[in-house]
Amino acid sequence: MVMASKEREILRSLAQRWNLLAHLPIMEERKRHWRALNDLHAERPMVLVETFFLDDYVYDSELQCVDPFCRDIEKTMLESVRHAEEIGDDFVLEPLLKISWDASEPDFGVTIEKRQAASSRGNSLGYKFKSQIHTPEDLKLLKRRTWCVNRESTRQRQAILEDAIGDILPVRIEGRDQFYSPYYTPFLGLVLPILTMDVFKLIGEMNMLTWVCTEPEAVHMLMSYLRDDRNAYYDWMEREGLFALNNNNLVAAGGSHGYTSELPKPDYRGAVRCQDLWCWAESQETSAVSPTMFAEFFLPYIAQLTSRFGLVYYGCCEALHDRWELIRKAIPNVRSVSISHWSDKRKMAGMLGRNYIFSRKSTPFYISGDMLDWDLLKADARETLDAARDLNLEFILRDVYTINGDRPRLKRWVEMVRGLMNA
Repeated sequence: MVMASKEREILRSLAQRWNLLAHLPIMEERKRHWRALNDLHAERPMVLVETFFLDDYVYDSELQCVDPFCRDIEKTMLESVRHAEEIGDDFVLEPLLKISWDASEPDFGVTIEKRQAASSRGNSLGYKFKSQIHTPEDLKLLKRRTWCVNRESTRQRQAILEDAIGDILPVRIEGRDQFYSPYYTPFLGLVLPILTMDVFKLIGEMNMLTWVCTEPEAVHMLMSYLRDDRNAYYDWMEREGLFALNNNNLVAAGGSHGYTSELPKPDYRGAVRCQDLWCWAESQETSAVSPTMFAEFFLPYIAQLTSRFGLVYYGCCEALHDRWELIRKAIPNVRSVSISHWSDKRKMAGMLGRNYIFSRKSTPFYISGDMLDWDLLKADARETLDAARDLNLEFILRDVYTINGDRPRLKRWVEMVRGLMNA
């Protein structure tokens, strides 16, 4: 592939803006504050907006590149630069562009059909899965997975970008994207010992909720299979040298930055191991399962995987106040805990104290689309500060999918939260 001169100019212009922003003194200050938070001696609450999921933060109609690879890089760079220029949160822009290894993602031996539904704006947001596993006997269809990496194609992409922008912004291959773009996303550093989403995909919600009562051995068999699958995957990543440190501005977990002085481990010598990394574990799909059943059927397998890693961010959108003590005991290396709309904030603040990070996921509904409500947003932030102001606190605004193109509301939210912090 030879990059067209116009596309080269577009990416170079964005790289110049990126490089200038990344070298601003405020970026070093933010890194220091993130490190203090993640080392459990926060100097102030941190505030971060996630723009990656917004379908109207960067419109496709704004993009000028035609080639799919260049267009994807352009969108990523424009989103990051715009974020750093406009929002004023604690987002850190590092002076380099990271791309992912081109690696396969094999199936489990069965077909999982994913059916998506378009929203009123035409984007595919909602979806459901249809699996071939309907009975415990069908579990025999599951196969051992193997992975492979295409180093040649990855390095070709790196060379193309280095030729275009490398004199302005270094291009580095780091980690794997397990979610979205084949080229770059903020999730390159994300390591996911998340098992129950695959349970949900493989056997469906009703089977997941009923088998714990009617087919307990089948649930343990499936969880053992998924645990062994993840362990094999992590072993492969270590052998192939595909892991990258995520103690930086990569989305280490839950939407947050991963700066910490505790990773990598003291005996790190350049080859990244699981123990040198953050990982993100959660189990939203088992929210309707009792804490006792969660501890029996799901938590032990999650804990066995997270024990491989240095630090753990636990939780996403599920309530945790009814099962936190079980999680804490099973996963002693948990450092940061997601406090969603469904968690009792005061109860969680009392249980976490200053021994963990209180990672508050501000309610996205209040700022989304036509539902923007500043009174609710202010009450939400004030309630969080009343419960956890003196703790190791971060505000993460994520899972917002549309803002009706009203980008200034994100900056206003950041200013509102900081105003309440300083009141």
